[in-house]
Amino acid sequence: MALVAGLAAALLAGTVATGPAQVRGKPLMLSAPLTFAELPGWAGDDHRAALAAFLRHCRERRAELPAELSRLCGLAHAASESHELLAARTFLEQHFEPRRILSDGFVTGYFEPEYEGSRQLGGGYDTPLLARPPELVPLAGRPAPAGLPKDAPFAFLNGNGQLIAPPDRGAIMDGALAGRRLELVWLADPVDAFYVHVQGSARIRLREGGSLRVGYAGKTGHPYSAIGRVMIERGLAEPGTVTMQVLRKWLAENPHEIDGVLRRNRSYIFFREVTEGAEHEGPVGAAGLPLLPGRSLAIDAAHHAYGTLVFVSADLPSGPGGARETYRRLMIAEDTGSAIVGPARGDIFFGSGEEAGERAGRIQHPADMVLLVPRGPEARP
Repeated sequence: MALVAGLAAALLAGTVATGPAQVRGKPLMLSAPLTFAELPGWAGDDHRAALAAFLRHCRERRAELPAELSRLCGLAHAASESHELLAARTFLEQHFEPRRILSDGFVTGYFEPEYEGSRQLGGGYDTPLLARPPELVPLAGRPAPAGLPKDAPFAFLNGNGQLIAPPDRGAIMDGALAGRRLELVWLADPVDAFYVHVQGSARIRLREGGSLRVGYAGKTGHPYSAIGRVMIERGLAEPGTVTMQVLRKWLAENPHEIDGVLRRNRSYIFFREVTEGAEHEGPVGAAGLPLLPGRSLAIDAAHHAYGTLVFVSADLPSGPGGARETYRRLMIAEDTGSAIVGPARGDIFFGSGEEAGERAGRIQHPADMVLLVPRGPEARP
């Protein structure tokens, strides 16, 4: 109710604007322009690092950038090459205006897990990560078939040329896609495999030697459901307290619950083997670029274009041992996910490995989300 009242007051005051061109199909409710002095923590951020993250889109994905952002690429490059200490900050402040997203902001954290696996079934490795079936096709604006949500991104195309709903997680667990040679790699723990689905990527250390990376390649389109709800429904935890660590501990102590709990989330993710990118780089996000810890933000791609600049403010338990710390960071929209739904919903990439997972798994907190909107040429200093 408070948010509704706030929006109504803002509308009456004339402070709400619809989204700029770097916002995708669904319009946003944005505040009137703020000053950068009104953004707590703005002055203390590393603006050169944020600008460098944005420039990757200019160099490698410029054709996919909204026109308003693409036009700034030359100036952004010049600022990054300048020897002036504040060149990056000056560029951002001259060519963008901050506008708060007028929705309740919320952030979670994600990471690239590292697990043991095998190219071959057996020896305790019996839970597969599957490649995308050839009959899984993007709907691309076509009506979703019966059995899928209206906004489902994919469906199966059967031998008669008809779109049908793919099998959901439970059916796939029961063998609906078995015998198709879709298995990329086998993991020993079904909960590990599930969290690869949640994170959308992983580095697998192979028992045969070496490693491989897997990344998102598509999904069935069935609704995503957070499996931690089962603990809340049973009175085992309070809302907002079911972190990845809490849920994994409960499942480890109650292995008979694993099968039924995993089936609660009907959405199922398919993967590809990722060969692009250097070993030291992060996994490749939906924008086609390696993710950067602390700079890459997963957003709802129905609301925001990749390359959009978002200033995120939150108080998070992301310090050593879960210590609370102030998080004030200019981030770049360059990934998405099934659970990332809404104009002010974000998922912060924390990096790869166990330590990053510990930090990311604790994050489910309110946040303030401010878009940096390109100024019109007439408004630039």
